[in-house]
Amino acid sequence: MTRERSPRRLRRRGRDALTAVTLAAMSCTASGCVVVHGEREVLPGATRAEATKAVAAFTDAYNKADKAYDRSLDAPYVTGPFADIDGARLKAGHVNSPSGNAGHVPLKLTDVKITIPRKAGWPRWFVADARGNKGDDYRWLLVFTRGDLGERWRVAYLTLVAPRDVPEFKKDADGWAEAVPARSAGLAAEPAELSRAYVSYLKKGGDGFADGPSTSTLRAYRRNMARKPGLVRQYIDQPLTRGDYAPLALRTADGGALVFFTTHHYEKQTAAAGTSVPAPSKAVQALTTGDIHQSLTLESIADEVALDPAGKGKVSMLGRVQGLTAAKGE
Repeated sequence: MTRERSPRRLRRRGRDALTAVTLAAMSCTASGCVVVHGEREVLPGATRAEATKAVAAFTDAYNKADKAYDRSLDAPYVTGPFADIDGARLKAGHVNSPSGNAGHVPLKLTDVKITIPRKAGWPRWFVADARGNKGDDYRWLLVFTRGDLGERWRVAYLTLVAPRDVPEFKKDADGWAEAVPARSAGLAAEPAELSRAYVSYLKKGGDGFADGPSTSTLRAYRRNMARKPGLVRQYIDQPLTRGDYAPLALRTADGGALVFFTTHHYEKQTAAAGTSVPAPSKAVQALTTGDIHQSLTLESIADEVALDPAGKGKVSMLGRVQGLTAAKGE
């Protein structure tokens, strides 16, 4: 399973004047009229008012879906890795509690800071950095994207990051940020290669990533869990880099980049002969096909955010959210 694959079908890829220019603006000069195409013109991805409205719309839909355990209620507002993670969570919740989420606590996002990059072409996107009423004191980083002017803004990435780890972004005189191309040179790792580099690190180790919970600690945990009495665990990690899973990066004030990217994971648990795999939780059972006897394979998606320094150096993983999306018993 070394070839990159998508776990589901990939979806399609500040003012009224700005909106008009995004499609194609006609500006008349002394020599005539010039067509300015949105796919080539470097423009802010959204107006600040539009971004603020998108955050509120997502939060409202997310709360309705969480309360009812109904993934259809926020499906139009999510995409990419977060859609996979959130959709599976809601599916499991509905299986185990068809009447809804008795423990629902509405998500409230405050102190919302919007960062909108200027860029050419689609998708357009922006980052919302907010304080949530869940997840302790961590900041919620949400990446909103859309593939054309007629689409709704959707959350592709949602990660939790310690306040001290949220970097300062490079901005121009008007307050617009800089989007870093996926194939940008001058960084410790190209954003386009970060997903592949990370799964390679999980398998082989190396010195490309700084030590931390999502790197050295995770590798140590896997080594410890690989062989327990009567149970063997095997791990397979794959990059996801295309379509709605493509990495997105913002230039930081120090010349580096904050990169959001996706990975795809499998964990296979195999019991010794004459024994069976320990019974999984109800949430896992709700996403499991087949009968669990000798083995259980867990499939998951993770969205990550990393600080990619300028020049040479180690990439620092700032946040990682991994969610079970499917399981198979044998």
